[in-house]
Amino acid sequence: MIVILLISTLSCLLVWIYLRWTKVRSYWADRRVPHELPHPIWGSLTFLQKKNAGIWMKEMYSRFSSPYVGIWLFWRPALIVNCPEIGKRILVKDSDVFRDRFLGSGKNDPIGGLNIFTSNDPLWTSMRKRLTPVFTSSKLRSLHGLLSAKSKQLEQRIRSDVKAGDTINLRMVYSDFTTDVIGISSFGVDSNATSKGESHMRTVTKDFMTYNFWRGLAWSCIFFFPELVDVFGFTMFPKKATDYFKKVFHSIEEQRRTEGSDKRDLMDALLKIKLEAEDTNEGITEDAIIAQAAIFLQGGFDTSGSALTFTTYELAFHPEVQDKLYHEIVELKQRIGNKDFHFDDLVNLTYMTCVINETLRKYPPMGFLDRIAAKDYKIDENLTIPAGTPVYVNAIGMHVDPKYFPEPEKFNPDRFLPENEEDIQPNTYLPFGEGPRVCIGMRFANYTMRYALASIILNFELRPLPDAPKPKDVEIEKMGIFYMPSGVMSVEFVPRN
Repeated sequence: MIVILLISTLSCLLVWIYLRWTKVRSYWADRRVPHELPHPIWGSLTFLQKKNAGIWMKEMYSRFSSPYVGIWLFWRPALIVNCPEIGKRILVKDSDVFRDRFLGSGKNDPIGGLNIFTSNDPLWTSMRKRLTPVFTSSKLRSLHGLLSAKSKQLEQRIRSDVKAGDTINLRMVYSDFTTDVIGISSFGVDSNATSKGESHMRTVTKDFMTYNFWRGLAWSCIFFFPELVDVFGFTMFPKKATDYFKKVFHSIEEQRRTEGSDKRDLMDALLKIKLEAEDTNEGITEDAIIAQAAIFLQGGFDTSGSALTFTTYELAFHPEVQDKLYHEIVELKQRIGNKDFHFDDLVNLTYMTCVINETLRKYPPMGFLDRIAAKDYKIDENLTIPAGTPVYVNAIGMHVDPKYFPEPEKFNPDRFLPENEEDIQPNTYLPFGEGPRVCIGMRFANYTMRYALASIILNFELRPLPDAPKPKDVEIEKMGIFYMPSGVMSVEFVPRN
C-alpha cells in the first residue's frame, strides 16, 4: 500500500512538473515574442560561468532583429529590450513603473542588500535624495588637490616600474589609484596604494577583484535569481570586507563626533543620515548606512580602474588617437604653465571627452540595465507584460549596433566630436544608465579618469607589447557580471622628453 502511494505521489509530481514546464516553455511563443528555446533547468542562463553577461547580451542582440527578446531566468520569464525608444520609456518616461531593480542580495546580507545599487523603494529614494548633494560639481571641485596629488603619484609609480623593468599590470595599478581616491575623498581614510600598491583599504578592494567559481555563482544568483541568495548564504561582499567597513565606520564616527568635521564628504553625509534617522525613528539601520559606504568603494574603484585600463590599451594600439589626445593636453599645459591641471581645465578638453566616451561605448561597466515591472505594462501594441516581469535594457547591444555606431568594433573617438554627436541616435548610448537611477557616481568617475589620463599621456607614450592580444581579443571576466578584463593587460610606457 505504501509503495502504491509513493508511486502515485511521484507520478502526480512528475505530471505536475511536466505540465508546468510545458506552460513555461510556451510562454513567449504564446505571446509571439522572438526567443530561443529554454533549457529545462537553467532557462536562458546556460552562459553563466562560461562567458560574461555583457558578451551574452551582445550575442542576444545580434541574433534577433526584434525590438525585444523573450528569455527565462531558470523558469521565470523575462524580457531583453533592444530598442532605444522602448528603453527610454522604461528608464525615463515610465520610470515610476520600473522604479525597482530586479537584482537583490537577500535578507541575510544587509550590507549587500541595503545599498543604493541593490535596494528598492522606499529606502532607495530616501538614500538617493540625501546622497546626491555629495556629488555636485562644486563638491567635486574640492577634490582637485587630492586628484592632482594622486595622479602625480601614479605617474611616479609607473616611471619607477619602467626604470626597474617591471611589466605593469594596468588594472592593478589603476585600481591602486582609484582605491586611494575613493578611500580618501569619501571616507577620509588615508591610503598610499598608488605609490606602494598596498594599504589596508587596498587589501579589501583586492578581495573584490578575485573571482572563483563560488563567488561567480553568488553574483549570478544576486543578479538573476535573488531568491537563492539566502538559501546558499551568498553575500555581495566578502566577509573580510564587511568586517573592515564596520570597523572603519565606527572608528571614523567616533573620531568625527569627538573632534567634529567640516569635510562634507560621503562619510559626513552618512553620519548625518544616521543622526536624522535616530531622531525621527525613520527605521534606517546602521547596516543600511554602512552599506552605502561599501557600495561606493566597490562600485567605483574597479569600474573606473577597468575603464582606465581599456582606455590605455586602446590608445597604445591607436597611435593616431593617442597623438591627438597628447597634443590637446600639451596645449592645455602650455596655457597654464607650471600650474597643476585643474578640474575646470580638464572637463573642457573636447577630445579627452571623446576618448572617454568611446571607451565607455565599447566597454560599459555593466552591459545591461535591469528593472522589474511594478504593474502590468504595455511594451507596444503586440505585447503587455505582467507585473513582476524582469526587464533588461540591452545597453551594450545598442553600443555595438552598426546602425547606431558605424564600424562598432573600431575605436573611433571622433564619433563623439560635437559636430558628429547629432548623428548619434538618442537613447543608444547608456554607459551609466539613464533616468532616476542613473549612476550617482558618474561625474566622480569621469573626473577621476581625466586627472589620471592627463598625467599619463603627458608623460608617457603608450605602445603595445610584442605579441600582446589586440583589443578585440582581450578576454573578459567569465565569472563576473561587470564588464572587466580577466587577465593581465599591459602596454609599454615610454617616457617622453
